[in-house]
Amino acid sequence: MIDKNGKSVVFSRFKVLALFIAALWAIQVLNWAVGYRLNLAFGLIPRQITGLDGIFGMPLLHASFPHLISNTPPLILMGALLAATATRALLVVNAVIIALGGALVWLFGNTAIHIGASGLVFGWFGFLVARGVVDRSPVTLAVAMVVGLLYGSILWGVLPGQLGISWEAHLFGAIAGVAAALLVRTHVHAPRILNVDQP
Repeated sequence: MIDKNGKSVVFSRFKVLALFIAALWAIQVLNWAVGYRLNLAFGLIPRQITGLDGIFGMPLLHASFPHLISNTPPLILMGALLAATATRALLVVNAVIIALGGALVWLFGNTAIHIGASGLVFGWFGFLVARGVVDRSPVTLAVAMVVGLLYGSILWGVLPGQLGISWEAHLFGAIAGVAAALLVRTHVHAPRILNVDQP
């Protein structure tokens, strides 16, 4: 897809994704350098007014380098699939996932400091799979199948009982991703199955 200036929109999105992941690593280095004080200042703390900013700070912060390393591959893969297949509304999709998922964690999460981009990963996972069902185009169904095959096992992460894991961020991130697929149409330019017209 080419914009009015003749530039590839998908390539531009890949650059934004790369910058986002680079920013996560830069924040992690800074966080490590200050003894992870950013987690205390900007992590999400359920039902605490001072923890409300964590709705937007949570995806940017991690507990350690291994924590960020584990989140980086799915961020790259699912972010690339989003960039390549959605023609618009990605900002709205991400806003729904971050705001709704974070708000649900703030309302219903266990008392702790919730941090990490895994809520966003689960949001993208939920969105990609649900969009394949909602949109019913061969492209989105294929993407849903790829994501399901590669990362279907992450669904175990929505279950409680894993020490040090914010299963609430995983669960509510996935729910927010499904909600985004239902509420926000990303208009994939591909023929649909069963002769369903695109809006």
